[in-house]
Amino acid sequence: MKILIVVMMLMQQLLIASVDRLTLDEAIDILQKENLEIKAATLDVKIAQEDESSVSGAHWGKLDFIQDAARSNDAGNVFGFKLTSREATFGDFGFADSNLPAQTDPAYMTTPPDSLNYPDDRNFFQSKLRYEVPLFTGFALSSYGDIMHSMTKMKSLEKEELINTKIYELRKSYYNMALLENSILNLSTILTNIDHLQKTTQSMIDVGYAKKVDLLEVKAKKGNVERLLIQMQSNKTLLYHYISFLLNQKVSDITVPDMQIQMPSISDENILSSNLDIQKASTGLVIRKNMLSSEEASYYPTIGAFGEVATADNSFLGDAVDHSAYTVGARLTWNIFNGGSDSAKIQKSQLELLKMHSQVSLAKNGIRLQIAKIRTEILSADQEIESLTKELDLAAAIYANYEGRYREKLTSMNDVIIKQSQQIEKTLQLQMARNKRNEKIFALEKLANTKGY
Repeated sequence: MKILIVVMMLMQQLLIASVDRLTLDEAIDILQKENLEIKAATLDVKIAQEDESSVSGAHWGKLDFIQDAARSNDAGNVFGFKLTSREATFGDFGFADSNLPAQTDPAYMTTPPDSLNYPDDRNFFQSKLRYEVPLFTGFALSSYGDIMHSMTKMKSLEKEELINTKIYELRKSYYNMALLENSILNLSTILTNIDHLQKTTQSMIDVGYAKKVDLLEVKAKKGNVERLLIQMQSNKTLLYHYISFLLNQKVSDITVPDMQIQMPSISDENILSSNLDIQKASTGLVIRKNMLSSEEASYYPTIGAFGEVATADNSFLGDAVDHSAYTVGARLTWNIFNGGSDSAKIQKSQLELLKMHSQVSLAKNGIRLQIAKIRTEILSADQEIESLTKELDLAAAIYANYEGRYREKLTSMNDVIIKQSQQIEKTLQLQMARNKRNEKIFALEKLANTKGY
């Protein structure tokens, strides 16, 4: 009964562990939601969208409410306040001064009136609504809008490129973990064989068929394998730390994928059409074209219209209807000459556009070169894996043969250890070759902008 309870508890623990283990697909989903760099890139896209909206909103003009509040005894201000609030009288021109001679006296026109030059203090409150709208900007406003739209697209492409890069790093980490676990498994098997060989050597020493130095050689080899296992366990711990960093959460157990990955059937043309670097270069070309259009806008006039309604009084909104006024108008501005600066700016934009054309072609040629290089490296890795598989089979057979010959005292322990070292070396080389092939496939899928899962 106790044994049954222990077995059930062990099965329950194994079930819980299997649920908690994070698969690669689950990790990719978490990565896209929780990775801090991806979150920052998402905010960059939203910032670019707001910039685009701000430029687009300029087409609709702007409506301002202006409230002035002032108090002054300055003659010009006081007279202007009264005139603006439609309360000016002839008395404000000095006709109300009682000490002046009759209007028929010529001196009347040259005598400074005190009521006009030394007025009493006066409050002034003006409320104004003003609307301004651009009617024609020489296509500058539409060009700026297109530029900001392209900038938003550029930020989106940069975000997508970052996601692909992080998925590439995460997949590579998962397959590195698979490499480590396979290597640990193989080395553990070899360590078991060494333990068996150590027991065999000890038995042969006991009956006088082997020397103590043989046992020391076995123990030294065992220590070497144990050291490799410790290093690999440390590398696993570091790899878990890095996966946790990518996912922005603690990860302590994952489900490793199969080591073998199928070669993706992606044509070079499909890779070129979907490659993000080429798309970014093409978007940069569109930005340069629109920047040239915005510079050429300086050759055109700009036309704007405006309208405003206002009311003014010596108290806030006093007699607002009676004291209201409106103004409508339009303005055309056309720069005729500015020393050739506009022409120089346009020529500079034209040269930058030509440069951008070259950069697009360079991006395409560079991607073609990377594709050819990666495909060649994958083929080379396939051949290396095939060769190392055969070499490993041979090394295992040779080690087994030398172990049997040692028991028959036909060879030395040193020879057995050498053959076992060769087996370990071939095992690690094969795992590394498989991992290198996987990384190249990941790189090819990254160029093609495919997630590969």
